[in-house]
Parts: sequence; C-alpha cells; structure tokens
Amino acid sequence: MKVLVLCNKSPFPPKEGGPIAMNTIIEGLINAGHKVKVLAINSNKYGVDVKDIPEDYRQKTQIETVYINLAVKPVDAFLNLFTGKSYHVERFISAAFEQKLIEILKTNQFDIVQLETLYISPYIETIRKYSKAKIVLRSHNIEHLIWKRVAEITKNPLKSWYLHHLSRTLKNYELGVLNLYDGIATITKKDGDYFLSHGCKIPVIAIPFGINLENFTENSGIETEFPSLFHIGAMNWMPNEEGIKWFVEKVWPLVTGEFPALKCYLAGREMPDWLTNSKIKNLEVIGEVDDAFEFIYSKAIEIVPLFSGSGIRIKIIEAMAAGRAVISTSIGAEGINIENGENILIADTPEEFFDGIKKCVTNETFCLTLGQNARQLVFRDHSNQKLIIRLEGFYQQIISR
Repeated sequence: MKVLVLCNKSPFPPKEGGPIAMNTIIEGLINAGHKVKVLAINSNKYGVDVKDIPEDYRQKTQIETVYINLAVKPVDAFLNLFTGKSYHVERFISAAFEQKLIEILKTNQFDIVQLETLYISPYIETIRKYSKAKIVLRSHNIEHLIWKRVAEITKNPLKSWYLHHLSRTLKNYELGVLNLYDGIATITKKDGDYFLSHGCKIPVIAIPFGINLENFTENSGIETEFPSLFHIGAMNWMPNEEGIKWFVEKVWPLVTGEFPALKCYLAGREMPDWLTNSKIKNLEVIGEVDDAFEFIYSKAIEIVPLFSGSGIRIKIIEAMAAGRAVISTSIGAEGINIENGENILIADTPEEFFDGIKKCVTNETFCLTLGQNARQLVFRDHSNQKLIIRLEGFYQQIISR
C-alpha cells in the first residue's frame, strides 16, 4: 500500500508522546513493506530542521514540513469567541500547508491518507478533491475531553469559563466531522466506544500505542537508583504541568516527612519557571534528557499524577516495558488494561499517592514484582508488530468498501 501520513507535528525526533506514537506507526508500516510519505506541520511550539533529521529517515519517509505559527494571538482568540468555530482547529488552517498537500496529491497516488490527530481534519475536502485515497483518522485522544477536564479543575473563574468555551467549540467540531472520514483508528477502545455512541457510523478500530519490544531489555546494564521516583513528559502540555504542580504541593510534603532522603527526578521539555527556580528539597528538575530510555532505566518508580487528558500515556507504557513500577491516577492510566495492585498502583488522592510510594519504597521485592507484571502486560498488549498487522487489515477493509 501507499500511505500518506499528515502529522500535526514532526514525528522525528520521537522524544515526546505525539511524535513517538506517530513515528511508531510510520516505521511499523515501512518495516511491513509499505511505502510511506510524511507531510508534517512545523511550528513555533514544536519545530525541527529537516536537515537535522537523519538521511536514512528522510529517504524512507520522504518527509516534508510546512511552517505554521501556532502561537495564540489574543485578538484572534477574542474575535473567535463570536464565530462559534473551534480556535484550536482554526490555528492549524494554512494556505501554505494546503498548497503543499495539493502538490503531493497531484503528483502521487495513495491508497490511504492517514490524519494524525483531529487538527489535520480541515484538509479533508482538499484530499477528496485531489485524491481517491481513503481517509483514516488516527485519533490520539478525545480532544475536547482534555480541555473539558482542564476547565473543571481550573480555579480561576474567567480562565475556567474560557476553557469551557474552547471545549464546547472543539466538541462541536470533533463530533461534527466524525463521518467525514472513511475510518477511525483510536488509541484506546474507550475512545472508540465514545465515538460510536456519539453518532459515528464508519468503521472504528482500537489500535493502542505499540512499542518495538527489542528496544526494552530486562537487563539494561544501567544501574538503578533504588529507591527513587521519576516523572518524564513534556511540560508545555498543560495536564502534565498541572499534575506535577498538584504532586509537588499535595504529595511531596507527605513523602519528605516520612522519607527525607528520597529523591524525585523530573525530566521533560519546557520546564516552567516556577519549577526550575524552585528550591524544593530532593526535587531534581532535570529538563529534557538526551536518552529517555537511559533515564527510565536509571530510576525505580514512575509517578504519573494526571487529572486531565485523554487517550493513553505513552510514558507509562515505556516505563512498564522497562519493568518499572508505576503509580498513576485513574485518568493517567486510562486506556491500559491494568490491574490495580498487580501491575500498577492507582492513586487519586494525596494520601493514596503517598501510600503507594511508601509501599514501593519500603518493599523492593514488591516494587520489582509490580514492574515485572507491568512488563508482561506490555508484551501482551502493545507489540507494535502485532498492532501493525491489525492496522493493515483495517486499511484493507476500508479500501475494499
């Protein structure tokens, strides 16, 4: 098959959730023998220089990028209040991107055009006009639910009102375009069921985030600091920052009171000033790391304090594959076939989070067993090779229709 993948950000380098998820499918399809072409949005928020992408990757993906300024413009945001349109989506509409897309569609024939995230959907009409390819949405999240949950936990009344507005307009758009695709591949079954219960009449399949199992060895050779806590995730994603802020304010004082020598390491892009400038005891703010796998293997217990968001947390899957113990909120662990107490610890209050940390820190055998059980879960449910076979079958089903 020939597949055109349209991305809301460059899939390379795969250093955070979205790019990792996109790149895994792109490379999986290529390894399965399909021809893949990538067109990605380059932006001020997540920018790459194509020249910095390795030559072999550029050749096998034929990757091209188009710059779009995704910065929030106050005047545009204010005027958008009176249009009823989704400001989230409107920012991704670009004449330059559309022109490049038309150029590609005029000179190539594709079997599938895969839209990575909802935000590429404004280009459906253009694809239909210039191509006979089937259009598949790769849905990473129920996008409007992320903002609904953020709005619900925001204390500032004006900010909360505005976030609710963004959530409503995004919901109207997201549900309004459901049947404009030829198929939807959600990242969790729960997301797929949500679409089907809200009027979706086209084929839907759940293709979870997959990993290349050979990248995760049981004995990495990297010394693990036990006990230690860690979190890894891009901090310019609002749910991550809000979750860590909650952890620092509500949980960390309980932890340091009981375990004064225990350290927590925070890694990820775009650490906020309030965190980098903090002088909180034993809280090590590292920022972006060169090798995420090495970082994960060097620490013992991952914390994922998320109270908003949707889809699946890729960093949980990776930590589990590495055999790390994970403590997460219910929302953070959504979309993963977990068993609380067996392959993860679920904690939704400061006290529950502290109890989970205490259980792992004071019982290394339990901590290791939790991690090993988590690793088995990932090998069962998240093998990228198996998931690509399912996606291929879904593509064929749609093409035959």
